[in-house]
Amino acid sequence: MNQELERHRQEQLSRKRRIRRLLRPLPRRANIRRYPIIKWFQDAAHKAPFLWSFKRPQVLRALYAGTILAFLPLYGFQFLIAFGLALALRANLTVTIALQFITNPFTILPIFGFTGWLGVTLMDAVGFGQHLGPVLKAANGLFVGGFVTGLGVAIMLDIGYRILHWEARRFAAQGRRLRELLHLPPRHPEPGPEPASGTGPGEAADEPASRP
Repeated sequence: MNQELERHRQEQLSRKRRIRRLLRPLPRRANIRRYPIIKWFQDAAHKAPFLWSFKRPQVLRALYAGTILAFLPLYGFQFLIAFGLALALRANLTVTIALQFITNPFTILPIFGFTGWLGVTLMDAVGFGQHLGPVLKAANGLFVGGFVTGLGVAIMLDIGYRILHWEARRFAAQGRRLRELLHLPPRHPEPGPEPASGTGPGEAADEPASRP
């Protein structure tokens, strides 16, 4: 039983390390000053704890807002708009920003090529935009196709997040049961998929380095 608990503890530590590696290049409360554009609003960001909360409502809002924005033809302005959306929707900023990397110099052409084709196809199917010129119609198609594609991808990410959320809770409950069987006191704070505070996993380790 002790060996099983130790394996569980090692797996828990491994999961935390993977999360920290994923979050390291992304904006967090401790390192927001390093990021262009967003650093101009760091005072407002520090006063909005929901931007750093990994609780379920904040993450789900970020998944939908960030994914739809990533597929819209707003490349170059996405980070600034993502910050505004996170503030307006009370969503997690780290997740919202991370999703903007879906469109990057390597993916922008195939993504916008697909969303533009999809948008024009949908517009033709419903008879919208027939009076528009080819350039304006293509521009509208990028927005229509980007919204539809973003929404579809967001739904898939939502399903994936819910599965991971359920698995993380099951994993945490398994650890609690093992400790109860061994008559060990519960760990504080209890491990789980959502940090109790409004910070992201691994942020505490970076905090001292960010202080002057």
